[in-house]
Amino acid sequence: MALNNYSYKVSYRDIKYPRVELKTGKLLFVLPFGYRPNIIYGRNKSWIYKKINFIEECLTKAESKELIERSKEEFEKLIYNAVKEIIDDLKIEINHIYFRKMKTKWASLSSFKNLTVNRFMKYLPKYLIDYIIFHELVHVIERKHNNRFWEIVEERCKNYRKLEKELFEYWFKVSDKRSI
Repeated sequence: MALNNYSYKVSYRDIKYPRVELKTGKLLFVLPFGYRPNIIYGRNKSWIYKKINFIEECLTKAESKELIERSKEEFEKLIYNAVKEIIDDLKIEINHIYFRKMKTKWASLSSFKNLTVNRFMKYLPKYLIDYIIFHELVHVIERKHNNRFWEIVEERCKNYRKLEKELFEYWFKVSDKRSI
Protein backbone atom coordinates (compact mmCIF):
# COMPACT_ATOMS: atom_id res chain seq x y z
CA MET A 1 0.00 0.00 0.00
CA ALA A 2 1.11 3.61 -0.48
CA LEU A 3 0.81 6.51 1.89
CA ASN A 4 1.33 9.69 -0.12
CA ASN A 5 3.84 7.83 -2.32
CA TYR A 6 5.49 6.04 0.63
CA SER A 7 4.82 2.31 0.85
CA TYR A 8 3.81 0.70 4.11
CA LYS A 9 2.57 -2.57 5.49
CA VAL A 10 -0.16 -3.35 8.01
CA SER A 11 0.09 -6.12 10.55
CA TYR A 12 -3.10 -6.93 12.44
CA ARG A 13 -2.47 -8.51 15.84
CA ASP A 14 -4.28 -9.31 19.05
CA ILE A 15 -3.12 -6.10 20.76
CA LYS A 16 -4.88 -3.30 22.60
CA TYR A 17 -3.03 -0.25 21.29
CA PRO A 18 -1.93 0.52 17.73
CA ARG A 19 1.65 1.56 16.98
CA VAL A 20 3.82 2.75 14.12
CA GLU A 21 7.23 1.16 13.53
CA LEU A 22 10.12 2.19 11.32
CA LYS A 23 12.76 -0.07 12.89
CA THR A 24 14.13 -1.45 9.65
CA GLY A 25 13.47 1.63 7.53
CA LYS A 26 10.12 0.28 6.36
CA LEU A 27 6.87 1.79 7.61
CA LEU A 28 4.74 -0.71 9.50
CA PHE A 29 1.39 -0.11 11.18
CA VAL A 30 0.83 -2.69 13.93
CA LEU A 31 -2.91 -2.55 14.57
CA PRO A 32 -5.60 -4.24 16.62
CA PHE A 33 -8.05 -6.25 14.51
CA GLY A 34 -10.61 -3.96 12.85
CA TYR A 35 -8.48 -0.81 13.23
CA ARG A 36 -7.97 1.27 10.07
CA PRO A 37 -4.48 2.55 9.13
CA ASN A 38 -5.77 6.02 8.22
CA ILE A 39 -6.71 6.64 11.88
CA ILE A 40 -3.19 6.05 13.21
CA TYR A 41 -1.70 7.81 10.19
CA GLY A 42 -3.73 10.94 10.94
CA ARG A 43 -2.57 10.99 14.55
CA ASN A 44 1.09 10.41 13.72
CA LYS A 45 1.51 12.10 10.35
CA SER A 46 4.17 14.64 11.36
CA TRP A 47 6.20 12.03 13.31
CA ILE A 48 6.00 9.60 10.38
CA TYR A 49 7.28 12.15 7.86
CA LYS A 50 10.02 13.33 10.23
CA LYS A 51 11.19 9.71 10.57
CA ILE A 52 10.93 9.09 6.81
CA ASN A 53 13.13 12.14 6.15
CA PHE A 54 15.61 10.89 8.77
CA ILE A 55 15.71 7.45 7.13
CA GLU A 56 16.23 8.93 3.67
CA GLU A 57 19.11 11.03 5.01
CA CYS A 58 20.64 7.91 6.62
CA LEU A 59 20.25 5.93 3.40
CA THR A 60 22.18 8.62 1.53
CA LYS A 61 24.96 8.69 4.15
CA ALA A 62 25.09 4.87 4.24
CA GLU A 63 26.35 4.82 0.66
CA SER A 64 29.70 6.31 1.71
CA LYS A 65 30.22 4.02 4.73
CA GLU A 66 33.01 1.49 4.58
CA LEU A 67 32.44 -2.00 5.96
CA ILE A 68 35.22 -3.80 7.82
CA GLU A 69 35.98 -7.38 6.85
CA ARG A 70 36.78 -9.50 9.92
CA SER A 71 36.90 -13.23 10.44
CA LYS A 72 34.52 -14.83 12.91
CA GLU A 73 37.45 -15.40 15.27
CA GLU A 74 38.70 -11.80 15.06
CA PHE A 75 35.19 -10.49 15.67
CA GLU A 76 34.50 -12.73 18.66
CA LYS A 77 37.87 -11.86 20.23
CA LEU A 78 37.04 -8.16 19.77
CA ILE A 79 33.70 -8.67 21.53
CA TYR A 80 35.15 -10.66 24.43
CA ASN A 81 37.85 -8.02 24.99
CA ALA A 82 35.33 -5.16 24.87
CA VAL A 83 33.01 -6.95 27.30
CA LYS A 84 35.84 -7.67 29.74
CA GLU A 85 36.99 -4.05 29.73
CA ILE A 86 33.48 -2.67 30.20
CA ILE A 87 32.37 -5.07 32.94
CA ASP A 88 35.58 -4.21 34.82
CA ASP A 89 34.91 -0.48 34.40
CA LEU A 90 31.22 -0.69 35.36
CA LYS A 91 31.88 -3.29 38.08
CA ILE A 92 29.12 -5.56 36.81
CA GLU A 93 28.79 -9.19 35.82
CA ILE A 94 27.10 -10.96 32.94
CA ASN A 95 26.40 -14.65 32.43
CA HIS A 96 26.97 -15.57 28.78
CA ILE A 97 27.70 -14.05 25.40
CA TYR A 98 25.83 -15.41 22.40
CA PHE A 99 26.38 -14.64 18.74
CA ARG A 100 23.59 -14.87 16.20
CA LYS A 101 22.12 -13.10 13.21
CA MET A 102 19.46 -10.62 14.31
CA LYS A 103 16.91 -8.84 12.11
CA THR A 104 16.25 -5.64 14.04
CA LYS A 105 19.00 -5.08 16.66
CA TRP A 106 22.75 -4.83 16.90
CA ALA A 107 22.70 -6.56 20.29
CA SER A 108 20.52 -7.19 23.32
CA LEU A 109 20.84 -8.02 27.01
CA SER A 110 18.37 -10.41 28.60
CA SER A 111 17.00 -10.10 32.11
CA PHE A 112 19.28 -13.07 32.93
CA LYS A 113 22.29 -10.91 31.97
CA ASN A 114 22.98 -12.81 28.77
CA LEU A 115 24.42 -10.65 26.01
CA THR A 116 23.36 -11.54 22.47
CA VAL A 117 25.49 -9.96 19.75
CA ASN A 118 24.36 -9.61 16.16
CA ARG A 119 26.93 -11.31 13.91
CA PHE A 120 26.58 -8.44 11.43
CA MET A 121 28.31 -6.14 13.92
CA LYS A 122 31.55 -7.60 12.60
CA TYR A 123 31.36 -5.17 9.67
CA LEU A 124 31.32 -2.10 11.93
CA PRO A 125 34.28 0.04 12.95
CA LYS A 126 35.66 -0.87 16.38
CA TYR A 127 34.49 2.35 18.05
CA LEU A 128 30.87 1.52 17.13
CA ILE A 129 31.23 -2.06 18.35
CA ASP A 130 32.61 -0.73 21.65
CA TYR A 131 29.70 1.69 21.91
CA ILE A 132 27.08 -1.01 21.27
CA ILE A 133 28.61 -3.30 23.88
CA PHE A 134 28.80 -0.46 26.39
CA HIS A 135 25.19 0.54 25.65
CA GLU A 136 23.96 -3.01 26.22
CA LEU A 137 25.97 -3.55 29.39
CA VAL A 138 24.62 -0.35 30.91
CA HIS A 139 21.31 -2.24 30.92
CA VAL A 140 22.71 -4.34 33.78
CA ILE A 141 22.57 -1.13 35.84
CA GLU A 142 19.44 0.41 34.30
CA ARG A 143 17.05 -1.80 32.32
CA LYS A 144 15.07 0.90 30.51
CA HIS A 145 16.09 3.70 28.17
CA ASN A 146 15.14 6.34 30.72
CA ASN A 147 16.99 9.50 31.79
CA ARG A 148 19.22 7.61 34.23
CA PHE A 149 20.25 5.17 31.49
CA TRP A 150 21.22 7.95 29.07
CA GLU A 151 23.07 9.83 31.83
CA ILE A 152 25.23 6.75 32.46
CA VAL A 153 25.85 6.35 28.73
CA GLU A 154 26.73 10.03 28.38
CA GLU A 155 29.34 9.83 31.16
CA ARG A 156 31.47 7.66 28.88
CA CYS A 157 30.11 8.60 25.44
CA LYS A 158 29.44 12.33 25.25
CA ASN A 159 28.64 11.95 21.54
CA TYR A 160 26.21 9.03 21.94
CA ARG A 161 23.52 10.73 19.84
CA LYS A 162 25.92 10.95 16.91
CA LEU A 163 26.92 7.31 17.42
CA GLU A 164 23.27 6.20 17.51
CA LYS A 165 22.64 7.98 14.21
CA GLU A 166 25.76 6.49 12.66
CA LEU A 167 24.61 3.00 13.71
CA PHE A 168 21.35 3.62 11.91
CA GLU A 169 23.29 4.60 8.79
CA TYR A 170 25.38 1.44 9.02
CA TRP A 171 22.23 -0.62 9.50
CA PHE A 172 21.28 0.16 5.91
CA LYS A 173 24.81 -0.52 4.69
CA VAL A 174 24.96 -4.00 6.20
CA SER A 175 21.44 -4.82 4.99
CA ASP A 176 23.04 -6.12 1.78
CA LYS A 177 25.05 -8.56 3.89
CA ARG A 178 21.95 -9.73 5.78
CA SER A 179 20.61 -11.37 2.64
CA ILE A 180 23.66 -13.67 2.55
